[in-house]
Amino acid sequence: MDEIDKLFEKVLESNIFKNREALRPDHVPDYLPHRESQIMKLASIIAPAIKGARPSNVFMYGKPGTGKTAVAKYVLRRLKDKVKDSVITAYINCREADTNYRVLADLCAAVNVYVPFTGLSTAEVLRRFINGLESEGCLMIAVLDEIDALVKKSGDAILYHLTRINERLVKARLSIIGITNDLRLMEYLDPRVKSSLSEEEVVFPPYTYEELKDILQSRAEEAFNPGVLEDGVIPLCAAIAAREHGDARKALDLLRIAGEIAERNGDAKVTEHHVRLAQRELERDHVVDVIKTLPLHARLILLGLYVLSKDGKSTVTTGELYGKYRELCSKIGADPLTQRRISDLIGELELLGIIDAKVISRGRYGRTRRITLAISNKSLKEGLLQSNIALRGFIE
Repeated sequence: MDEIDKLFEKVLESNIFKNREALRPDHVPDYLPHRESQIMKLASIIAPAIKGARPSNVFMYGKPGTGKTAVAKYVLRRLKDKVKDSVITAYINCREADTNYRVLADLCAAVNVYVPFTGLSTAEVLRRFINGLESEGCLMIAVLDEIDALVKKSGDAILYHLTRINERLVKARLSIIGITNDLRLMEYLDPRVKSSLSEEEVVFPPYTYEELKDILQSRAEEAFNPGVLEDGVIPLCAAIAAREHGDARKALDLLRIAGEIAERNGDAKVTEHHVRLAQRELERDHVVDVIKTLPLHARLILLGLYVLSKDGKSTVTTGELYGKYRELCSKIGADPLTQRRISDLIGELELLGIIDAKVISRGRYGRTRRITLAISNKSLKEGLLQSNIALRGFIE
């Protein structure tokens, strides 16, 4: 039996998990400890939907891992149990659907309207959504999760249209539940959007250590077979997450990964040692690993961007970056690539999510790209330091 078969056999023979999905952040249990007041407030806001009336728009905010998404999904699930098909619900993660077009396309899908992946104007997609919702002739409640990602990338124009869409509807209605991790998001919104979106607000404070223990205990009963968790596992997971501003997602990930490590090792119990290994796995910066394995000239591009940012330039053009790249090549004795090839590498780095490169027009001078870092300076610095001894002199 080879090593892969041995690993598979360990998992097959393991009695660690009963239902590991119960530890996933997107799992919505039947009971959400320590969010009773937020559940009741949201439920009271959307309760008019039971009679077909349009509820007020709601804005939910709090730090990551404080239960906002779970509460929204839980309350809407309970509402759907009551009203069946007389209310349409849609959930959109704006970190994934991070453009106005994609948000509207997802809303169209919720009302059974086909929209191509690209090719239409945003105004046309909005028109199709309005017509589709009107043809349904009922109330729709749309959850826009991580709405800050959409606003920061694409602005708040779509929110302006959605919060005023009821003026163009006759038989149907739309209500919005906006969710954000950015407590300062309201400062970025147009006052008209702000007043319409946050008709009602629900605040989610961070979980305390004791509350995290209760949450983990509740999920563990659903996720693990009896007796597989040692006594110190849940308190340790809760303590680590409590230091991270009471992040329940972090606590659940720690517990799940600790269980998976025990399962892969063929161990009968999950111990504090497994939690420490899981913590190390979660805190490892995967961006650093990616940067370390990039080709030399891609790393030189990133080094150029790093050096320019240290000089106070948070945004640079392709030409500025290419000039700095050639300068660095000269200093380490490397032959520079052509500007065309460097432009291709910039595109590859953008696909990896390491940089953002936005094409802008310069009129008769043609077009260029404005380039910014999409990762932290700390991760970039660490990746470059670990990748090449010759580059260290330009960083330290």
